[in-house]
Amino acid sequence: MVTLKDIAKEANVSVTTVSNVIHGNYKRVAPETVEKIKMIIERDNYVPNMTARSLVNKLSKIIGVINHVVPEKTGNFISDPFHSVVIEGIEKKLREKGYYMMIRTVYSEEDLFSLLRNWNIDGLIIIGLFQDDFFEKLTKANIPFVLIDSYIDNKKVLNIGLDDCRGGYLATKYLIDKGHRNIVFASPIIKKNGVVEERLIGYKMALKEAGIPFEDKNVYQQEITITEGIELGHKLSRRTDITAVFATADILAAGIISGLMEEGKSVPDDISIVGFDDLYISSLTAPRLTTIHQDPQEKGKVAVETLVSVIEGSSIENNNIVLPVSIVERNSVKQIDK
Repeated sequence: MVTLKDIAKEANVSVTTVSNVIHGNYKRVAPETVEKIKMIIERDNYVPNMTARSLVNKLSKIIGVINHVVPEKTGNFISDPFHSVVIEGIEKKLREKGYYMMIRTVYSEEDLFSLLRNWNIDGLIIIGLFQDDFFEKLTKANIPFVLIDSYIDNKKVLNIGLDDCRGGYLATKYLIDKGHRNIVFASPIIKKNGVVEERLIGYKMALKEAGIPFEDKNVYQQEITITEGIELGHKLSRRTDITAVFATADILAAGIISGLMEEGKSVPDDISIVGFDDLYISSLTAPRLTTIHQDPQEKGKVAVETLVSVIEGSSIENNNIVLPVSIVERNSVKQIDK
């Protein structure tokens, strides 16, 4: 691993000069030297040795909660109801453990390493990461981290997840058992090896089990916002062949219900709907939403327990913790004749 001394030697400067550049103190450093040091740091993905820092400063007790999946139309992931509940769980457990939380959206590898260079963070909790270049750079950052809702093919990575496939299966089977056969799958953009793809696999499994052919035309992908959901509700109101919708997020389901009703359609008399998450909004819709229950707050708490154990030197028995799902029956699904 590259050290301050290595960088100083290659740049032919003192360790103090390198440290000044890392912390943005350029006043006494020539511009060409600054650029040279930055080039070496970026090339080698240098991050200060956290263990060495802790010997001097002890642990900072700061945990970074990082979002890297940025919606195309809404850049603030904290406003998403699901993420806000996860963060609530993280903050509560960190407080219990005597740690502090820093929330940050990180757009690129450069953003990540800039954050780590300038803050003495003890560990990271990252929501919804994919196995891409960003992940590969993260593994080289010499900092403990835990993923939430990520399907990374690496047994050494700590992940707190959900049985998403079973959730998709339960939602679809519930509708099938109520007599529905032409069922729409509504979700955000489906990415390979992601949460939504797992829910789609569960949807397909339930259809296959019931002898119902899968149809591409019944898959709708868009951003998870109330506005997008309402627009989708308008579109679905014009389809006369469908009787039910499985929406992979409650916030999306709520928008669809509003859009359908604006077009004169009744839920569940004309179209039934099942959501996913069992957030508070599922009890506020009219009708109240049948949905797949998960515990986002528990996800956050378990992530903290796992990460703090690693930071404080305890062993971890299970690197991949999968939390259960169940269906909560309310009033948004109609029984129809089979």
